[in-house]
Amino acid sequence: MSTDRDYTTITGEIPEGGVSPVSYEIQRSRFLAYVIHAEDEEAVRAWLAALKKEHYDARHTPYAMVLGADGSRQRSSDDGEPGGTAGSPILEAIKGRGITDVAVTVVRYFGGIKLGAGGLIRAYAHAAGLGLDAASKLRMTLLRELSVTIDYDLLAAIERYIRAEELIAGETTYAERVTCILRIPPDDITRHTAALTDLTAGRAVCTLGGTAYQGIPCE
Repeated sequence: MSTDRDYTTITGEIPEGGVSPVSYEIQRSRFLAYVIHAEDEEAVRAWLAALKKEHYDARHTPYAMVLGADGSRQRSSDDGEPGGTAGSPILEAIKGRGITDVAVTVVRYFGGIKLGAGGLIRAYAHAAGLGLDAASKLRMTLLRELSVTIDYDLLAAIERYIRAEELIAGETTYAERVTCILRIPPDDITRHTAALTDLTAGRAVCTLGGTAYQGIPCE
């Protein structure tokens, strides 16, 4: 992923009755998948420490995290499970869904029946996937601010244009003239600027601002 492109993340902890975790059971072993939005590795480690304290009697608490708009910071741990059977499947579940700025841990309560390496890989991947699929997603879209200053008699026409084009509108300032703040994908700036200029017969003053990511809920 490039940092100037859209990406998908999640909002807060997963909802299941309003709380984490999502539970999965196989061969009497219970897997509890916890998922959080995460942007800072230290914050993730504090969250993991709190979960380990809560589940002090669990056999294993492997995890994985993918951080950054480009998904370049990746960490995982098997937490005592055989190498590659826990942290890596969790990490692949995250990457396979194209999600970043997220951390997933799967708490395992051993049920007395060994699953084998293949069974562990499938179980951890499935549990992590259940947690991720339950999480509310946000599409983080890079938008550029466009300030449009007009006379009051043009306001109704501008508002109709905003609705028709389904543009994201920010704050509107009412002074001697009206200033509407719009947030538009960078590739569409030229088109909308031209359309607004034509719509107002050149009376609109369009000024470009900075770019920032904005979260849009995924359907």
